[in-house]
Amino acid sequence: MAEFLLELYSEEIPHGLQISAREEIKKNLLNLLEEERIKYKFAEVYSTPTRLVLLVRDLPNEIKIEAKEIRGPKVGVSENIILGFMKSHQIIKKDLFEKTEDKGNFHYFKKAAKKILTEDVLTKLMPKVIGSINWKKSMRWSDHDLMWGRPLRSILAIFNNKHLKFQYHHLVSTDGVIIVDNFTDKIKKIKNFKEYESQLKANKILLKQKDRKNNILKKFQSICKSKSYLENFNEKLMEEVVNITENPSVILADFDKEYLNIPQEIIIFTLQRHQRYFPLFDSKNRLTNNFLIVANKPDTQNIIKEGNKRVVLARLSDAKYFWNKDKAKNLIKQISKLKEIIFFEKIGTIYDKTQRLRKLAAFISDQLHINKDKIEIAASITKSDLKSDLVGEYPELQGVMGKYFALAQGFEEDVANAVSDHYLPTGLSSLVPKKPLSYAISIIDKLDSLVGFFSINEKPTSSKDPFALRRAAIGILRIVIENNLELKLKDLISYALQLYVDQGVKIENNQVEKDILDFLKERMRNILKEKKIKPDIVEAAISSHLGDNYLVLYKKSVVMNKNFNKDIGKDAVYAFKRASSILDHESKKLTKQLTGRPDAVLFRKEEEKFLFEKLNEIRKSFTVKEDRKDYEELLAKLAAVKESTDNFFDNVIVNDENQDIKNNRLELMCMFCKTFNAYIDFSKLDRN
Repeated sequence: MAEFLLELYSEEIPHGLQISAREEIKKNLLNLLEEERIKYKFAEVYSTPTRLVLLVRDLPNEIKIEAKEIRGPKVGVSENIILGFMKSHQIIKKDLFEKTEDKGNFHYFKKAAKKILTEDVLTKLMPKVIGSINWKKSMRWSDHDLMWGRPLRSILAIFNNKHLKFQYHHLVSTDGVIIVDNFTDKIKKIKNFKEYESQLKANKILLKQKDRKNNILKKFQSICKSKSYLENFNEKLMEEVVNITENPSVILADFDKEYLNIPQEIIIFTLQRHQRYFPLFDSKNRLTNNFLIVANKPDTQNIIKEGNKRVVLARLSDAKYFWNKDKAKNLIKQISKLKEIIFFEKIGTIYDKTQRLRKLAAFISDQLHINKDKIEIAASITKSDLKSDLVGEYPELQGVMGKYFALAQGFEEDVANAVSDHYLPTGLSSLVPKKPLSYAISIIDKLDSLVGFFSINEKPTSSKDPFALRRAAIGILRIVIENNLELKLKDLISYALQLYVDQGVKIENNQVEKDILDFLKERMRNILKEKKIKPDIVEAAISSHLGDNYLVLYKKSVVMNKNFNKDIGKDAVYAFKRASSILDHESKKLTKQLTGRPDAVLFRKEEEKFLFEKLNEIRKSFTVKEDRKDYEELLAKLAAVKESTDNFFDNVIVNDENQDIKNNRLELMCMFCKTFNAYIDFSKLDRN
């Protein structure tokens, strides 16, 4: 069995491009091997900033292709078609024979069994594999026409301890690995992966991402243990530094403790996002003035350490200056300056949005029983930090800085928290605000954006959502669900739309309310899918949902999913299916539509009277106020009808000779199905 090694040596590839390239080139190679019926036992891809490496082990030296009959054109077609077929398969006239099939007589030829060298197949495939990567950004080198993620300098290819020779654009593959030594390229001949990896290790290059990560973590843990720091490292940043180093070296550095007096988010953001450093926290999870640097080579003379400390010092010095300057600016006075920031051309400025939020805050306060004066103040200052120098420098900290400014200026803590929290949640799994003031303002902020953009027909498409309206909708739904809120969203949407009209916005969509409610309902699919609700239950819940209470939709889905394979779930579905199957069959024969309102006077059997009474009892349960409804108990009541249903079908003939009695019993079946479908659309449930 043979081994195949491919190394693509280039200029440094950014970490994001490395990750996608690793995944793509491996997938594409393995797909091509499968197409060629080449089996293997191991395949892996590795990368450093300059090397993209494929390793495949236990490949056969040759591929056996069995003999088979190849069908050609139909007998009787023109001679040119037959000649074309023979030419494409490199055969002559005497190789053809005829076979009779259902569709007529066809020309065939027998393709003889043969053996193909794996080496030849790989030689043919490699240019295709290398060119198959879809780079988000690509570059061209010198006057060559080769476009690649970064300029490709060399291709190393070894199969079965021998050089696999092929050409890709201007590059011819080689059996030598390039090692940079004191800014000079040195080429080392190798025969297999073991020699290849040994050469890299000898030159202090760790090829495997896992080895580099373990190396970094081991040094991190040693430092944290010695200083009693928490071992809490940003995973995304860890992945990034692993991909941008080939000989990682960890350096412990620090900054002046005086900077710990500024908000820690500024420091963390500066270290992590601007510089790719790791902040360190003490045993009580308090930020320290120490941080970790991952360099690409040892820092024996502290040159890297001191240089990076100077960069951090400069950034934190600027941040401290901006902090002292910005926290003194009165947030209320900053509101008028928001007129300078356009929210969107057709719907005004951030100032206009703030005015709408203040009025929406007063409106929602009645629904959520929140102090009106307090929520109006919080809504008024939610966007004030957008005019600060700090948010100009750190736009990702909008809201967070507003919270700190509010606290520094004496606003109550829940008001300050609302300024920060109203941007939450930012996705399906991010934090959701839990305090009334915070989630109220978060809801109205997101709803205001939805109403504004839907009113001017700037709706998301299947491929584009430039204003993150899907995220806003999911945010509203998550807040409602996770805080168990009973909200009148229709009223909120209607009032929000009127506020746009009052500000002179031209409304271009005459069904904003319907569109937004439908949009929210569709976003529930994402939430229910995230909660691992069965697809048929999701469809049943969403297709049957009416109105604006999405908490109810969620509760029903969760309860149905939880009990679907339990007795109450099975009994409820069975009872419905039994009734609906007869109804579906018989209703097609009727000349008038069923209403689901049977006449009790026409009941002739005790079983139909009893079933009617049971259904009425259940229907009363649906009229209970939403905050007092127990959907698990409701499902149990539906399931309990199974016994009455069985008794009905065992003792009552629906197709009675008397047409009025028959129709009345069908009306009872219609009432039955409508009662069940008031909970969820049982017809969509898959019991198979």
